[in-house]
Amino acid sequence: MRAVIFANGIIKHLPEPGAVIMPDDLLIAADGGMHHCQAIGITPSVVIGDFDSLDPDGLNKLQSSGVEIIRYPARKDQTDLELALELAVDRGADEILVFGALGARWDMSIANILLLTLPEFSGVKLKFIEENQEITLLRGGEEFILNGKKGDILSLTALDQEVKGVTLSGLEYPLKDSTLQLGSTRGISNVMVENTATVYLKKGLLLCVHTRIK
Repeated sequence: MRAVIFANGIIKHLPEPGAVIMPDDLLIAADGGMHHCQAIGITPSVVIGDFDSLDPDGLNKLQSSGVEIIRYPARKDQTDLELALELAVDRGADEILVFGALGARWDMSIANILLLTLPEFSGVKLKFIEENQEITLLRGGEEFILNGKKGDILSLTALDQEVKGVTLSGLEYPLKDSTLQLGSTRGISNVMVENTATVYLKKGLLLCVHTRIK
């Protein structure tokens, strides 16, 4: 099952519902992410969070219309997005798309990106989408097949002290069984020379950012 989550970050250009949402998707709004849903005319199945970004009247109307409301206290140990991700996994999602994970606050944006590294999401195909950019995480022993077009940019960032056995194909700068170091910019701004590129690594956590050239 696939879940689509709208978080409360900035979305400069909202997606067209028919282009990204399928009839069987589990739609979840993480607190103020509900505003994005309203802006594109969709109703989520669940709204979750501490609701510091939604007014009580609006919540009551949603609940009356059959939307499931899951409320958490403001003083909690997790962000609304982390709660939404956990909910999606608990309900059987093995693929999750997230819109609005990034925004004006760097602390929240960095924390949200690092959610990808949590062990409980290791069996889930999890992707953050921000306009023409897609962010995902690759773990040791996994292969990532990137479908795009020539000229698209792929940037790779190590999230472990060493990410070993990195092999790239279909890119201007291929690698074979290489090591990327934490803090190094060696993997930034590679360019696709084919419509498909492949990333494989043997050990570590590797953040992959695909920028589609319009």
